[in-house]
Amino acid sequence: MAIVASNNEPGITKEDGRYALPSTVEIELPAGYRPSSKDNEEYMNPRHLAYFRAKLRHWREQLVEESRQTMDNLRDEVRDVGDEAERATRETENSLELRTRDRYRKLISKIDKALRRIEEGSYGFCDETDEEIGLERLDARPIATLSLDAQERREHLQKQMGD
Repeated sequence: MAIVASNNEPGITKEDGRYALPSTVEIELPAGYRPSSKDNEEYMNPRHLAYFRAKLRHWREQLVEESRQTMDNLRDEVRDVGDEAERATRETENSLELRTRDRYRKLISKIDKALRRIEEGSYGFCDETDEEIGLERLDARPIATLSLDAQERREHLQKQMGD
């Protein structure tokens, strides 16, 4: 379980063959960089981690901003609306906005957990099998914690249990 500095970058550590990227370490990526399994790069190397960290941070900022706008809209809304039908429509819209905001809150929590996994060196590896999740899957769903096989098994079990 040796921890060694890697890539001559201070702060980047490698433990049990996996890189950890502290939030204090910034890696400048080439313009348009996107990790690919075709590049023959080591899986979840510091550049991969920096790419996914930037992607997760950007997504988080978008969700926080949209939540802020939702709250501002609800706060600024005129409460004195006309008839009952208009009031019912407004209540339905507000309920939908609040459900969306709650969904964002849950997504932000998952993003924060993914960012912690990047710092700890466990990002990109399945929680159940410890196998690689895969660059393409993570690019599509950067908060994924399960490999595709493990996710399918879980969904199959849930279907059997009736959840």
